[in-house]
Amino acid sequence: MIIQAASIQFQHIPGNKQANLTLITDFAAQAASRKVQLAVFPEMCITGYWHVIGMPRDSIEQLAEEVPDGPSTRHLLALARQHHMVIGAGLIENDRGTLYNSYVVAEPDGSWHVHRKLHAFESEHIASGDRYTVFDSTLGCKLGILICWDNNLVENARMTALLGADILLAPHQTGGTASRSPHAMGVIDPALWRNRKNDPGAIEAEFRGDKGRGWLMRWLPARAHDNGMFLVFSNGVGEDHGEVRTGNAMLIDCYGRIINETWKAGDEMVCGQLDLSLLDRCTGRRWIRGRRPALYSRIGEATGNELDAIAARFSEAPASR
Repeated sequence: MIIQAASIQFQHIPGNKQANLTLITDFAAQAASRKVQLAVFPEMCITGYWHVIGMPRDSIEQLAEEVPDGPSTRHLLALARQHHMVIGAGLIENDRGTLYNSYVVAEPDGSWHVHRKLHAFESEHIASGDRYTVFDSTLGCKLGILICWDNNLVENARMTALLGADILLAPHQTGGTASRSPHAMGVIDPALWRNRKNDPGAIEAEFRGDKGRGWLMRWLPARAHDNGMFLVFSNGVGEDHGEVRTGNAMLIDCYGRIINETWKAGDEMVCGQLDLSLLDRCTGRRWIRGRRPALYSRIGEATGNELDAIAARFSEAPASR
């Protein structure tokens, strides 16, 4: 079975859900014209992302919506139905007073699924989810979802694979950020983004380099290869409250090979075919069949050095004992 998939990167407008949904609507129509069956948009692209840092709770609540009864989810479901397409996009969810960084997947038959980011660090007011999200899709395969930092932990990718995911949706807002690790990402001068029309080569060199694609290539294909899953990486692009997201939208097969990608400095969609016939005998799935779970009990035990999501993202880790 072959699935035509699309990964879309775009620069959202912070707090302007209507404008962001209009962009999603336009891209969904473009995807439909290319016979796309699965369209993946970035993390929190409906509500906006980095401007939420430091925002008071009541302001975040004004952005947040219920799922599936909120207007954004209803809009995604209408698009999915109209274009006979599975569509995923990120927002802030309000579930009976608890706020989540969530990712909604709308199916053309009217069904829906939501993943709550397992390692939410955007605000003290946004809670982390407590479960993995893998489900049977109308595409005829199983989809899994991990949001941004969720993908950094190898345990999350492996658990998603063990739950049967054939395709991992990996929405992000990343790249071009400061990192305490000396060889991971790095800050991109916003002036390069603002001058992109006059000098696209300068900003695209950063997107292709270690602050963008170079960093992703050190680990992202391994999540697909080692776990025997296709991976759809969708990311924000451009200036986002003082940081520059690097886009780098890409599709990766279950051998960790790039099917299609972009390093363009702008809103962009990349499409490609996911040939699911590769899954059964791919390297990662063969390795998973050779696991010896009795050896891995320590993986589920606390070491005492664990940090909550906000501390893990922004604070120095405690000294090892």
